Amino acid sequence: MGTLLGFDFGTARIGVATGETETRLAQPLTTVHGEANATRFEAIGRLIAEWRPERLVVGLPSALDGSATDMSARCRRFANQLHGRFGLPVSLVDERLSSAEAEEMLREVSHRWRERKQHLDAMAAQRILQSFLDTDASHDPTA
Repeated sequence: MGTLLGFDFGTARIGVATGETETRLAQPLTTVHGEANATRFEAIGRLIAEWRPERLVVGLPSALDGSATDMSARCRRFANQLHGRFGLPVSLVDERLSSAEAEEMLREVSHRWRERKQHLDAMAAQRILQSFLDTDASHDPTA
């Protein structure tokens, strides 16, 4: 039982969520801004030091038919870099429609795009991490 961090990787922003294997619930946490790897990994390193996760979960984009997209290779590289830098296990999770689901959830709360946009990436990360928690039987003590 422990903490997980989930990531919705993007070229300009990375959404981050946290979740607990005991409660099996994920919550949006923050958004890491910037395109420079050093800046991104410094911010992620601070989050890892604060939350002390047992595992990292990265959304893997794919087309609706399941085929790879241009971002698939970038997300795999990001996941490999996380593992290499922080020595934590990293799981990849199909993130199809996670941003659309997050947008719909935020639309229910706020009608203004500017308000929704600042929370969108963290909410997408929450959807990715929640999907992992909902489907990963290894975290189910009854399995």
